[in-house]
Amino acid sequence: MTGYRFPKMLRDLISESLPVDTATFGQTPDLRHTYVPASHARALHPDSMLVVGIRGAGKSFWWSALKSEDHRQLVANLMPKAGIDTNTLVGQGFGERSLPLEYPGKDVLAKLIGKFDARQIWRTVIARQVAILLKENTFPTELKSWEARTNWLVGNPEEVEKLLFDADNQLDLKKSYLLILFDALDRTADEWPSMSKLVRGLLQVLLEFRAYKRIRPKAFVRPDHLEDAAATNFPDSSKVLTQMMELRWPRIELYSLFWQYLANESDRGELFRKGCLEGFQIRWRTQSGIWTVPERLRIEEDLQRNVFHAITGPWMGRDRRRGFPYTWLPGHLGDAHRQVSPRSFLAALRHASEDGPRTDYDYALYYESVKRGVQEASRIRVREMQEDYPWVEELMKPLTGISVPCTFAEIANRWKKGRTIARMKQDIVKATVKLPPVHFDEGDWGVREDLEALGVFERMTDGRVNLPDVYRVGYGIGRRGGVKAVARG
Repeated sequence: MTGYRFPKMLRDLISESLPVDTATFGQTPDLRHTYVPASHARALHPDSMLVVGIRGAGKSFWWSALKSEDHRQLVANLMPKAGIDTNTLVGQGFGERSLPLEYPGKDVLAKLIGKFDARQIWRTVIARQVAILLKENTFPTELKSWEARTNWLVGNPEEVEKLLFDADNQLDLKKSYLLILFDALDRTADEWPSMSKLVRGLLQVLLEFRAYKRIRPKAFVRPDHLEDAAATNFPDSSKVLTQMMELRWPRIELYSLFWQYLANESDRGELFRKGCLEGFQIRWRTQSGIWTVPERLRIEEDLQRNVFHAITGPWMGRDRRRGFPYTWLPGHLGDAHRQVSPRSFLAALRHASEDGPRTDYDYALYYESVKRGVQEASRIRVREMQEDYPWVEELMKPLTGISVPCTFAEIANRWKKGRTIARMKQDIVKATVKLPPVHFDEGDWGVREDLEALGVFERMTDGRVNLPDVYRVGYGIGRRGGVKAVARG
């Protein structure tokens, strides 16, 4: 620790620079806030066609960013090994927003899946994107519905094969890739059988296009999409799955993202950049008008720790026994698989900066404010889980007030007492539950397995159940000595 402290007004910079919501929902993200982790370079490469990441890891961010020529140029400048440049052509195969001219939506897919193999549906989307982007007239423009287009593709295999073959050769001559991006696959269906068929069909297409040189469908998926065996039970699926890349955010990359936001705030960013120079001899430089994180501040954890502790102070309490902010914050935001989403990380810091200032504390962020930031990040994470899997909320409600670690028998008894599983079974029969637990038919233990797969439950070595703070706090579950759970209404 150098002894340097950032001015207390840095607290306002944090509040102003960090976003209220980092989800892009199909909108092109701000170029100033585009940080490329070194570990993501391989995931962005066109040859990495299957990219896996938890919610908030950046799947939709990159889906949106890769469509932008400016963002592709930035990636090319910062990470040449990513294989992305301004010559890369990009089309949309599926996404968060409804774009009926680009790809079929959920209701259309429900109709198509009853008539066609899912693989042929996605091949239709890809073939049409290839024809449009390369201005080929092979794909009939007079076909106005996705059913008609898919029917044409199925009935004209030679024309489709020639279209793709000629397009691939044309792209290869230009040394250019053509990407067709797929994201938000949870929006393709409301129940697992249909979704598994669609995911399976897309994986089959990824396998098929490994044989092409320049046409690359690229799918951003959540881990649970690959949990169901029905999605992966086709010949040679391992060739796709073993090549998948993960969007992970190690601690050092989370803090680098934080620096990127602070340094590029238009009004007060100079305050942070000046402090880095005065306190740590770190000089920031611009590239195409964007302040890029200096290499030392990207790769040296000791330096990162000192910079962050110059904002928060060295401890999470009055002494070192309470932990150190640099490791404490991401440590309390990871799920059961030890993965931290940058969305949760930035949300915790923003809410910490908005907590009431302490006149008797010498640093910009008070350690109790950091704890309250984790509480708010947990609320947000729980809300996201409710959006994706409403059934998780039904399983967690009876557990409010319980303390972990605890035996699974304690949890199962609460479910039994509240008839939680029985009521859920009735709702599943009525088809009112979106994407119910995959292993629900296996009873309590099957549901436990699904919660573990989602990173909500953690199985300890002695068999007991633990919950990571990023879920525990928001679900109102206690732990002795841990971050205080929030009250649930």
